[in-house]
Amino acid sequence: MKMYKQLLKIALVVSSLSFASGFFNLAMANNSELNQSIQDLKQQVLELNRKLFILEEDLLFPASNQLAVFISLDVGQFFKLDSVELKLNDQPIAGTLYTDRQRTALEQGGIQKLFIGNIKEGEHSLTAFFIGLDKQGNNIKKAKQFSFEKFDEASMIEFKLVDDTGSQQAKVEVEEWVL
Repeated sequence: MKMYKQLLKIALVVSSLSFASGFFNLAMANNSELNQSIQDLKQQVLELNRKLFILEEDLLFPASNQLAVFISLDVGQFFKLDSVELKLNDQPIAGTLYTDRQRTALEQGGIQKLFIGNIKEGEHSLTAFFIGLDKQGNNIKKAKQFSFEKFDEASMIEFKLVDDTGSQQAKVEVEEWVL
């Protein structure tokens, strides 16, 4: 009888271990499936976020009303850019102070989106003020006014600060991008 009870206990322990092992394997399989489901869900959330960002930009800045203004500069041999101020129809709309790192990025060919917003169709005037130092270290402010007509499509305008080797000074050029 004692032997029977001991065998019964051993059988009970073995079956319990076997059940626990099966449960552990099932839990591990479920854990792996759960991790994969979480990763899939994260990917879907990222894709949805990207689509929402694009939709939000389209709703906030529809192409028919959109104005985008960009800033770029040449090597910067004759003018060290410190800041830019932008006015639309004599109203300030954007401005920025540049760090050395940002200035270097622009000097290496970068283009900065200074402003994006909505404007009505019709005649408009943009004025960009470039503030910085000339080659001799004197404070200097260069301004460029650009008049344009806004139609029922996106308008993109670039103000370029370019070195003029003939006059040994920087000058501002404006280019309206056509898409």
